[in-house]
This record gives sequence, C-alpha cells and structure tokens, in this order.
Amino acid sequence: MLYATIFAVSFMVTVLSVKLLLPVLRRLKMGQKILEIGPSWHLSKQGTPTMGGIAFPLSLAASAAIYALFSDQGDFAYFFATFAYIVSGAIIGFTDDSVKMRKKQNEGLSASSKLFLQLVFASLYTAFCVAKGFLSTEIYIPFAKISFDPGRVYYLFAILMLTGISNAVNFTDGLDGLCSSVTAAAAVFFALISFGIGDFENIFFSLAVCGICLGFLIYNFHPAKIFMGDTGSLFLGSAIGAIALGSGKNTIVFIIGVIYIAEALSVILQVIYFKLTKKRLFLMAPLHHHFEKKGFGEVKIVFMFTAVTVLCGILSYLWG
Repeated sequence: MLYATIFAVSFMVTVLSVKLLLPVLRRLKMGQKILEIGPSWHLSKQGTPTMGGIAFPLSLAASAAIYALFSDQGDFAYFFATFAYIVSGAIIGFTDDSVKMRKKQNEGLSASSKLFLQLVFASLYTAFCVAKGFLSTEIYIPFAKISFDPGRVYYLFAILMLTGISNAVNFTDGLDGLCSSVTAAAAVFFALISFGIGDFENIFFSLAVCGICLGFLIYNFHPAKIFMGDTGSLFLGSAIGAIALGSGKNTIVFIIGVIYIAEALSVILQVIYFKLTKKRLFLMAPLHHHFEKKGFGEVKIVFMFTAVTVLCGILSYLWG
C-alpha cells in the first residue's frame, strides 16, 4: 500500500506541478532554442516551454516525505544520500538550462564544466555510500549471476557508471516523450528486481521515478506542450544511475538501459568516425535522429525504443 501511494503521489504532484509551471514558463519566455544543425522539422518546436524538469525534484521530495513518515526503515542515511545525489543532477541541469536561457541559445555550460560537476557529485556519493557500507564493492556479471570484488577499481567503475548513465539518459531526451517513456519502462523493471531482493529504498526510487515520468508524459507526449530540459534529463539520469548502482545487480543497467547506451554510443562513434574519415556513420546522432532521417515518425520511434526497453527489462528480470 505504501508503494502504491508513493507512485500515486509522484504522479499527481508531477501533473499538478507541470500544470502550474506551464503558464509561468510561458510568461518568462523560457522557450526551447532549436539548433539549426538539427532536423529541419524540429524548428516548429522553437519556443515550446522547457525546464519542465523543475517539477521532478518537487515530486520526489513529496514522495520522500511520505516514505520517511510511514516506512518502518530505521536508518535513512542511504535514502537521503541517494535523494541528494539525484537532486544534484537536477541542479546541474537547471544551471545548464539557465545559462541557455540567459544566452538565448541552445548551448549552456561547457561540456567540461558539466562533466566536472557530475564527477564531483558521483565521487562524493560513491565514497560516502561505500564508507558507510551502503554499497557493495562487487561488480555483477549479468546472466552468469556471479559477482566479483575488484578492490579499489570499484570506485572508478561506480563513478564512471553514474556519470556515464546520467549523460546517456540526457542524450535520449531529444524527441517528444522519448526519455520519459523509456525511463518509465526501465524504472518498472528496476522496481521488480528490487522487490525480488527486498531492497525497499530502491523500490521507492524506482516507483517514484516511474510516477514522475508518466505524470510528465501527459504534457510531453507528441506534440509536446513542454520539454523537461537538462533539469529533467540529468535528474532522471542521476536517478537511474543511483538505482542501478544500489540494486545489487549494478551492471544490469547496461541491458535494461540498452537504449541509453545505444544513444550515447551513437554520438561517440559518430565523432570518432567523422574525425577518421570525414564522413558520417549515422545520418545524424544521437540514434533517434538517425531514425528520423530515415523517415520514422516521432511516435513510432518512441514506441520502438520503449518496446526494446521492455523486452530487455523482461530478459533482465527473468534471466539477468
């Protein structure tokens, strides 16, 4: 009953918060700037309110208050550390979005500045959780169902995984409803995996994230009335990374989150291939734009990518 309440609260607070945010963002002229190098048909989205992800930390906070009041868990140190780390993603994203709005262009913080901040927060979170014994220093091998302890290398693995997943989710936010749909599906399977091992904090975060994504989809599904901005995508990226790291099956995120990985890899490969050959490997990166250039509509791409996430989630839950 508590977890159903958490899902409902996160969903409803997101719906109500975004409804209240929309006129404010319009009044402040917080409209999305569209890059000229992007798909030409995206120019019609110019001016659509962005930074809707401001609602996400509010929803998580409301859900966290319910969990803290009614959960019988004794030690909330890990819970609040994870909450703080997830919100740190929103803070970085909010700063990035604010710079974009101030400059009136689609370029905010420099990539190096953003990466530095992500690495700092990921390092602090990892060091605290390991020191307190909240995280196992073992790395899980999917399907083989075994784990091994790499010693101090675990710190590097955890920090890079948190940062990498955060950015990979950010790359996935490029079409109406795409990031919300894929992340809602991923969160459901992390909740199921966490339920199977009795990880109550991870069940909370997974269900809260799912509720937030579905609540936002009401306004973000094609044609989107609002975008989440980096405020939202880096919040969701931090959440998925933290949930995966604390799940006991940390590397399972590379299967459930295969779409995130494919999106990030498409960008990396595109850059490397172009530097080597002066040609493009994909028609456009990230991967969802490649499919757009191939003639797939936004709704079809969102459905395909979400379906892949669901299939990989089932695979991970049954045999991972």
